[in-house]
Amino acid sequence: MTHPTTPTNIRHRIIGVTMLMAFILYLDRICMGEIVKSVSFNNDLKLTDEQIGHVLGSFFFTYALFQVPAGWASDRFGARPMLTIYIVLWSLFTAMTGFVTGFVGLLVARLLCGVAEAGAYPTSMALIRKWIPLTGRARASGMVALGGRIGGALAPFLTIWLIVTMGNWRTSLWIDGAVGLVIAVIFWKVVRSNPHEHPQVNAAELELIGRPQGEKPLSARELKSALWAFTKSRSLWCNSAAQMLQNIGWGFLVTWLPTYLVKERGVGEIEGGKMLTYVLAFGMLGQIVGGYYCDWATRRFGLRWGRLLPMTSSMFVCAAAYVCCPFVESTWTLVACCAVVSFCTDLANPALWAFMGDVGGRATAAAGGWGNMWGNFGASAGAMLIPWLMKLGGGDGKTLVFFTLAGAFILAGLIVLPMDATKKLIPDEP
Repeated sequence: MTHPTTPTNIRHRIIGVTMLMAFILYLDRICMGEIVKSVSFNNDLKLTDEQIGHVLGSFFFTYALFQVPAGWASDRFGARPMLTIYIVLWSLFTAMTGFVTGFVGLLVARLLCGVAEAGAYPTSMALIRKWIPLTGRARASGMVALGGRIGGALAPFLTIWLIVTMGNWRTSLWIDGAVGLVIAVIFWKVVRSNPHEHPQVNAAELELIGRPQGEKPLSARELKSALWAFTKSRSLWCNSAAQMLQNIGWGFLVTWLPTYLVKERGVGEIEGGKMLTYVLAFGMLGQIVGGYYCDWATRRFGLRWGRLLPMTSSMFVCAAAYVCCPFVESTWTLVACCAVVSFCTDLANPALWAFMGDVGGRATAAAGGWGNMWGNFGASAGAMLIPWLMKLGGGDGKTLVFFTLAGAFILAGLIVLPMDATKKLIPDEP
């Protein structure tokens, strides 16, 4: 029995189940990158590279477009009901993708998946702000994102294994959808939108968390004021631009790297899936290290520079790794360079997330959605940009691709410098 003066650890349970949500989110998202390069998919739908680029990019477009509306809905109606709805919807749309018979149907299914998944991470940011003290938010953000990276790291191998085992690509989507529905039930049973609503949280944990009990939900009228504040915030614009550029660079790993390994490096499908799993697995380590790195830097250098240092340093390393890619002959050396990109991209993410909780106040989910919106416009553009760069570069298209990705990371590392996490967009209390 917990002593009344000892804080309960329900906040850790909340983070754990939110990690589970992020796991299935990324498993569902990244499986399409593997499916489109499988033999059974190509024999079935026979899409061109340009059509595949539009399919992969379309997800990020609607995912980006609905970030702010979905984030505001969570600020207004609560994280627990809204994120449960989001999980159910994207699981159903993932399963629905397994029934499509052509390009148009696949495109529509991916657009719908993007809409449903849009609220996942903005809502997670709001949960972290309400459940975790300031000094632990970067680590909590890193742990939630770690759940996503675990799903992303397992997705390539699991997807190809299911396709080979089941004999077609459709079954893997039906299984992913069913698992998502189970996770939605678990999330609903465990999570509460606010610590004061959870029956197992004691007074000591509430004091440790330090969140006010009667925080007013963000109304539609206040959302208009918040959006106006977003448009005037130099820090938020810098954060949004950095996320856009970062996602152009990172998005290559989960959209075109599997195809590149198979078509350009002659790697088999299962071996390519394993290689991508290794690449994304380094991102898992990056999320953990990045959380501790950011919290340490915040204690050492203060809130502003404690958030900036992990962002800018990691993005410059990503750029250096991509610059090396066109010049390596060994496929495994190329994979190692991409693993560095994966690690350092995720090293920056806890700081990017924690920044939203720092400045967002009662509009944290909406602010997180604003930043994610621009970030995923970058991912959408990047997925469609790669085939164009390959054609533009002719025989040297691969070099142009990797140098463009490196340039995106250099700009991202520079553009975050004016950000200031000490300046709130709206106050915590009305």
